[in-house]
Amino acid sequence: MRAVSDGGAGPQGATLLRVRGRSVAWVPPLLLLVAIVLVDFRTSSDFRILSWIVLVPGIAAAICGVWGTAVFAVLAPATYVAADAVLPHEYQAGLPDLVLAGIGGVLATLACVIRVRGERRMLHMQDVTETIRRTVLRPLPPGWGGLDHAGVYLSADSEARVGGDFYDIQTGLHGTRVIVGDVQGKGLGAVEAAAALLGTFREAAYHEADLTAVAARLEVRMQRHIRMRTALGREDGDRFATAVLLDFPEGQPGVMDAVVLGHDSPLVVGPDGVRSLPPDHGLPLGLGELAPADGPPPVLRVPLAPDETLLLTTDGVTEARDGAGAFYPLAAEVAAAVAADPGLARPARLVAFVRERTLRHCGGRLADDTTVFAVRRRAWVGKGVGNGVGKGGGNGDGIGRTQS
Repeated sequence: MRAVSDGGAGPQGATLLRVRGRSVAWVPPLLLLVAIVLVDFRTSSDFRILSWIVLVPGIAAAICGVWGTAVFAVLAPATYVAADAVLPHEYQAGLPDLVLAGIGGVLATLACVIRVRGERRMLHMQDVTETIRRTVLRPLPPGWGGLDHAGVYLSADSEARVGGDFYDIQTGLHGTRVIVGDVQGKGLGAVEAAAALLGTFREAAYHEADLTAVAARLEVRMQRHIRMRTALGREDGDRFATAVLLDFPEGQPGVMDAVVLGHDSPLVVGPDGVRSLPPDHGLPLGLGELAPADGPPPVLRVPLAPDETLLLTTDGVTEARDGAGAFYPLAAEVAAAVAADPGLARPARLVAFVRERTLRHCGGRLADDTTVFAVRRRAWVGKGVGNGVGKGGGNGDGIGRTQS
């Protein structure tokens, strides 16, 4: 947890009022104290502002630490007495102003104690939130699992910094798997569901040979989570999650498998243009009981060129609205931008572009948590390239389907 110094400035003052690493939070109240005395000395007895010295501890309470405020609480009435003694022939308010300065110093010190405690509590909560964020959206090393990747998460609640969107890359016994998902709803309930799904994905993606088995494990985990929340009397027992599962199989560098579970279909972005995976997919996680009895959702086999990138977003991007209520045209904007600059298809540049254009489209006012994630194979390995046709045959757009 962050260390909080109480000697010269509180947590926020120590951060904002520093010069070369040293706190200067004491300078403003000291300057105010000196200014009040100088103005009082240089004005006539008809314009006596020495009693304004009671403001000094109040200013210190806002930006200094407890001990710093206490010093000014003592210094202010002491300065008042000394100034009155230097000018004995001018009008003197006497004891009432001195008592006012003393009481003001005590109240300012108490207010500073309350402020510093609140800031410490706030810093602690920020640390907890950051820990949760790093658990749900753990940092991914560059080139993890043989993939170039980039991702950004924007919370609709600027204070929360964490929500129900999630993504991850998991290496395993059968290749590298990727997940991007979005839990219905907001708040801690959505974070809890996202953490549960990610934990299951990290285990299942490592061990399971088939992508449909990973999807089945995630469905079971979501159902268990819903039952537990319902048993606890939580109000969000009907929660569900959309997700996209990707599989980059070993030894097949020219293809990628995908299972889309109620989520926006990923875009395949390359220098030659943008294409979308077919829109038909499985049901969202948590709604498996409504699925038809003819088996698990289809696995889409997608041919990938070496310079093509998978772009995955949550509905915070596609449902971002401008002032006229129009949705953000993600595919059209990406296609136009890549046509003008083919290098934009690289993951890092692609994510930065979508993030900037989404925020510009909605004027920085996000209505929902927003995730942008891009990934592609880091190296083109192997001599052969798959033809992208699964057991079910091609569909005319270069994307085949397999049924596990």
